[in-house]
Amino acid sequence: MGEDVARGPRRFAVRGRMSATLPKGTGSAPVPAIPRHVLAVAGVVVLGSFMTVLDMTIVNVALDHLSRAFDAPLSVVQWTVTGYSLALATVIPVTAWAVGRYGAKRVFLTAVTLFTLGSGLTGLAWNAGSLITFRVLQGLGGGMIVPVAMTVVLRAAPPERKGTMMGILGIPVLIGPMAGPILGGVFTDALSWRWIFFVNVPVGALTLLLGARVLRGDDERIHRPLDLPGLLTLSPGLAALLYGLTLGGERGTFAGADVVVPLVAGTALVAAFAIRALRAAHPLLDLRLLRRASFGRAVATMVPFSAAYFGSMILVPLYWQQGRGLSATESGLLMAPQFLFSGTVMQFSSRISDRVATRAIVVPGILVAAAGFCAFAVQAGADTPYWRLVASLAVMGTGVGMTNMPVMAAATRGLADGEVAAGSTALNIILQIAASVGTALTALLLTATDGFRTTLLCGVGLMALALPMAVRLPSLSPSGD
Repeated sequence: MGEDVARGPRRFAVRGRMSATLPKGTGSAPVPAIPRHVLAVAGVVVLGSFMTVLDMTIVNVALDHLSRAFDAPLSVVQWTVTGYSLALATVIPVTAWAVGRYGAKRVFLTAVTLFTLGSGLTGLAWNAGSLITFRVLQGLGGGMIVPVAMTVVLRAAPPERKGTMMGILGIPVLIGPMAGPILGGVFTDALSWRWIFFVNVPVGALTLLLGARVLRGDDERIHRPLDLPGLLTLSPGLAALLYGLTLGGERGTFAGADVVVPLVAGTALVAAFAIRALRAAHPLLDLRLLRRASFGRAVATMVPFSAAYFGSMILVPLYWQQGRGLSATESGLLMAPQFLFSGTVMQFSSRISDRVATRAIVVPGILVAAAGFCAFAVQAGADTPYWRLVASLAVMGTGVGMTNMPVMAAATRGLADGEVAAGSTALNIILQIAASVGTALTALLLTATDGFRTTLLCGVGLMALALPMAVRLPSLSPSGD
């Protein structure tokens, strides 16, 4: 990044206006204001991140239309979703190395270009094969956008305001899943399925234009050799592992050889990478960060919570559609309050996490989210009033907003500038795996139990598993004592 970023927090502390202070008697220094340039950078990367998150859900409601449009089985068209997710997982591991070698600005703009090009080509697809191929191109670009966006913003922000910046970065993650099904339904019903992809082209072009002007290209480079053995184990390992989880979740069973083989192979490759990464001088992904208390405990909190949360993202819409007979657009609208509460609360909790102990926010957040999830589960029936179910989801969203970004801020707050890219990449890979595990486990339980309520309650229990490690998150304010 530019001179402000390269010289780090000290420059912000001297030149920034002091806009907020901690309560008297804490002995803590005032929290510096966020410079306007950093806010401009955050705006650009949020715009780019929003496209990739939106595309993870916007296609789901159009799968039936795509199947009919191309006269292809749904099992084939489903690869527009699966192929995109696998491409994301494959390219994420090289992000930290690419940022160190070529610079964050160049990598970000290249990733946005690939994603935008892939979006336009997907909208022009003429058969199922071309559709899937161009979606993979989208994923190869989109996989780098979010971790690079985190790297850019976290490097630019002073340590005392990283919680606030994580709140800003979390907007696409929490709003995208809400907007995706709604926009996908509207575009498909009112215009054409092609607009699901065409909509990214002007957004991507605007991101490129603003990014070229706002982002600074003189960030510190870390010229490390590419860890080729690590790349050849982690990327295919993740792809195989996520493929096996996705396929097993779709079928509701992990018994078939075509599911077991990629699961075993993927697990073995990822394990081989992990063993080597702990010993290598310059690993593709620095897993030694997990040994640090703040990073390791935050990750251990995020994994079960994220698995439960992303599992609910497929389970609740299925309940609306299969259990209550609603359309995809109607189910998306009923879930909107959950994301509205989550996004709103997230902005407050992220700012508060810059001033108070992380666990003081996250532990109550997990309890609130689990309570809302549990209330939804016990009421999920064929004729429960919609307002009661929506209110339960809003409570769950409130807890999610109190939890996700403060935990991620706690994980990244202690990282040096040279470690931010590796930390951001690791967090994104771990979240991707947790989400896939949660989704597959949810689909499996739904098939095995043949009931929404039991599966929902299992999700509540999984979410509660985040509590033991959450209580061990940093006990002191990151700005204080």
